Order: sequence, then C-alpha cells, then structure tokens
Amino acid sequence: MNITLIATTAMGLESVLAREIKELGFSAAQSFNGKIEFQGNLEDICRANLWLRTAGRILIKVGEFKATTFDELYEKTRALPWGQWIEETAQFPISKVTSRKSTLFSKSDCQSIIKKAVVDSLKTYHKVSNLPETGAPFAIRLQIENDLVTLSLDTSGSGLNKRGYRSHMDLAPLRETLAAGLVLLSRWRPDKDVLFDPLCGSGTILIEAGLIAKNIAPGLNRQFVSEQWQIIPPELWAKARQEAQDSIIKENNFQIFGSDKSWRALEIAQKNTGLAGLTNFNYQKLNLNETSLPFSTGKIITNPPYGERMDDQEETEALYKEMGLHFKKEFAEWSYYVITPHDDFEKLFKAKSDKHRKLFNGAIQCWYYQFFA
Repeated sequence: MNITLIATTAMGLESVLAREIKELGFSAAQSFNGKIEFQGNLEDICRANLWLRTAGRILIKVGEFKATTFDELYEKTRALPWGQWIEETAQFPISKVTSRKSTLFSKSDCQSIIKKAVVDSLKTYHKVSNLPETGAPFAIRLQIENDLVTLSLDTSGSGLNKRGYRSHMDLAPLRETLAAGLVLLSRWRPDKDVLFDPLCGSGTILIEAGLIAKNIAPGLNRQFVSEQWQIIPPELWAKARQEAQDSIIKENNFQIFGSDKSWRALEIAQKNTGLAGLTNFNYQKLNLNETSLPFSTGKIITNPPYGERMDDQEETEALYKEMGLHFKKEFAEWSYYVITPHDDFEKLFKAKSDKHRKLFNGAIQCWYYQFFA
C-alpha cells in the first residue's frame, strides 16, 4: 500500500527534517512550510514515528482538494476513502482545524461539515446505520490554505516531542524536537567534537545529543496511537522496534558536558539522562564565569535564559554580555550555537554570527545564532 505521509515540524526546521527523511531511505520528499510530505507504506508509519527526531507528528494524507463552498467541502470529503482506514467502532474526532487565506474561514462550521461527511462516508462503507465511536482513536486534522483543503489522520497521538524521558521538568524547558534540531544544525560529530552546554537547565539539548550519538531512536520508549489500529499489524511495530533496538551503538563514543548554577536543574537533568538510557554525562554546578574545559576546540550549544524565563530584563542582557566575554576568554577556538528571541543578542554578545536562522520555540520566535571557530 503506497501512502502519502506528512511529517510536521517547527517552522525553520524543514530542511533538517527533510535531511532526516532522506537518510531514513524515504523518497519523493516535498518541503512545505512546517511540514514535509513523502511516500511510504504501513511499515514506514512505524519507522517514521520511531526515528524522526525533528518531526512533531506523522500524518496520513487522506486527500487534498480545492473547496470554496460548504457543499464542495462536504461532497469532496465524503468521497475520500475513509473506510479504508477508520474502523466501524472507531472514534474519529476532528482534532485540529486551521484555515488561512481561504473562503471557508469558520473553523466550527468546517469542523461540523467534515464530521458529517466522514460519518456518512463510513456508514456507507461499513453498511451500518450507527457508528458507536467506542474503539481506537483516529484523529482527523483539517488544514485549509488558499482554498486548498488537506485532510489527514494523526498516527502519533501525543506529539513526537514526548520522548518518555522527561518525567522531571524544569522551568521553561526546550521542546525535545527543537533541541534535536539545534544539535543536527550544528553538525556535531560525536566521535570528534566535545559538546558543552554551560546553561544546561534540565539537560534537553545534551540528552538529544546523546540519543543521536548512540543512534537511539527517539520514539523507542513510548507508544503511538496507531498501534491500536487494526490496519497496521502488530508485527510491523515489533519489527520496527527490534530494528531500532539492534541499531543502538553500545559504546559511549562521545564527550558531553553540562553545567548550570541551579542544583535543582542539574538533579532533573541527571534523572532525565538516566530515563533516556544514557550514561557518562558530566554535569557540574557552576556559574557561567566559572566554566572551563581542558579541550582546545569543541562546540557549545545552549538555550540561555531570556525574557519569558527571567523576570529581570537587565539581568538577561547582563548574562548575554558575560557569555560573550567568557566564551572568548575560555573557549576562544570553539564554535558557539545560541538560541534566543532577543533581537540584540549579537550586540550584547559583542560578535557577529557567521549564520543565523529563524526558529520557533513553541509560539516564541527565536534566532539560532551560529559562530564558527
């Protein structure tokens, strides 16, 4: 069965996700804002959910069409092959509706029309007069962009950033998928480059780096909603999980260091690292100006506190100035990668980045500043 899959991602990470998809062996990938479309089969639903580090969700594209009236929306939705996927007893909520630059802008009206169309389609397909909606969940997502309607089914359930290792939280954590993106954008080489986060908080960047270094599939320790679907045989999930398990690099061929001024944050980082199945991380309680490592080169990747995380804007800007001075003194030949929403970061850091990229940490627009050694 040939299926069009959609991997969603944070704006700004599309190229990183496209590279991941290619490296997994998928073909015909097309990039759009916030998503990549590619071709696969039932087994690939399992593999994509388990392996894609920067994807937010894996969706099945059920259909796409133009619609400018509610009648069109109903008729074209009803004509799609819903019964091929959705079981007679299944729950099928319209879980997310977006509409941009389109004639059909009322989300609630679109939601009710899609629901009615799918109900009527499934009743005809399953030859029943009633749908109990007590079984496995098949969440339907509706996107309308410039009158182009895209309807999809969510195979992931909870977002793919939910790796299963972050049971212990610190304030304002970085989303795991974005943290993985920061590491991949840095082109960190686990067998060659020392990695350091001097403001590591609960350790998300370093943990994602560790998962990459050991080739641990980020979804290996969690469940996915499509595991409840009859159309995907359990043996496909078992096979994909076993392949992921067999792909883990046993030895620790990396040097990862983290520090923070907060004992609470470091305790959380250590617990999360253990939950992720990682060892040999080096965490220390240090103020930024106390940090130092006995390596001439390496990479610093960090998500320093900013406005939403620190009440005092002056304190935040003082930290950025301190970072610039300290990095130049103690890590002069290192490369630095810093994510922040502060527009004046380069001015405060007193260095012009070699490259910067717009990224979104949730709803917060940030810049990823890259300073190469």
